Amino acid sequence: MSRNKAKPDEEAQAIDLTPMLDVVFIMLIFFIVTATFIKETGKEVMRPDATTGEAKPNASILIAVGKDNQIWIDKKEVDPRGVTKVIERMRTDNPNGSVSIQADTEADLKYVLEVANAAREAGINDVSVSTEKK
Repeated sequence: MSRNKAKPDEEAQAIDLTPMLDVVFIMLIFFIVTATFIKETGKEVMRPDATTGEAKPNASILIAVGKDNQIWIDKKEVDPRGVTKVIERMRTDNPNGSVSIQADTEADLKYVLEVANAAREAGINDVSVSTEKK
């Protein structure tokens, strides 16, 4: 009989964690929704210096052209012939986005122009080349 009396006392002293877990999950959802994610090309490049230029913080498609003339989009190496298709596919996520080309100082201009032309063929007119601020 003494065991039956002890159970209600223990239950009355127990802490209900459900409201705290609800608040934690709501905060987690809030931070995930409001977070801005850093986009990377997957290739480190040495961008050229520039004294003039304007910031384009909302570039949604980043494309890297390395010193070995390899083209990288979304952490994957892309064949120069397939750049237009990849840009078209990425444009479906953000139809009003722009393209920023991160070209290495030793990259051939030919490949940078191919990427810019591919972006224009995909329907994006806002194409820029990323530089280092001097």
